[in-house]
Amino acid sequence: MGSVAITLLDKLGYRVVASSRRAEQEKGYLQALGADEIVDARALSGAGKPLDKERWAGAIDSRGSRTLANVLSQIKYDGAVAACGLAQGSDLPATVMPFILRDVTLAGVNSVLTPREKREEAWGRLATDLDLAKLNSMTSRARLEDVPFPGDRNPPR
Repeated sequence: MGSVAITLLDKLGYRVVASSRRAEQEKGYLQALGADEIVDARALSGAGKPLDKERWAGAIDSRGSRTLANVLSQIKYDGAVAACGLAQGSDLPATVMPFILRDVTLAGVNSVLTPREKREEAWGRLATDLDLAKLNSMTSRARLEDVPFPGDRNPPR
C-alpha cells in the first residue's frame, strides 16, 4: 500500500516523504518510486507529544496507534490524514489538539464496504495515474511450493 501511495503522490506532483523501519536498506527502492525523503519509522512509533512541530501538509497512515497519533500531531494547519491500516494497533493514544488547534482532518479508509461506484472511480484513477513499470517493480512471482510457511523448519532454497 505504501509503495503504491508513494508512486501515485509523486505522479500527482507532491513532495513525498516515505517512512520505513528499514530506511537505509530501502532508500534506493523508495526513491525510485518517487520518494524525495525517507524517515525512519521508529521515530514515529514511540510515545510523542500531543501537539508537535508542524511537519507535513498531509499523510497516509497504515500503522495506526502511536504512529498515527504522532503523524496527526505533526500535520500542518488545515492538513489531512488518511488512515487505512492498523498494523501497530487499533488504539489512538492522541488528543483532540491537532483537530481543534490546527483544523486537521482524519479520514478513515474502508476498502471492504466502499460502494461499487467509488471503487470504480478509484480503479479508473489507478488505470491512469499508476505507472505500471513502477507497479511491476513492487511485485515478484513465486511458485507456491517456494513460498515459506510460518513455522516451516525447512524453508525452500
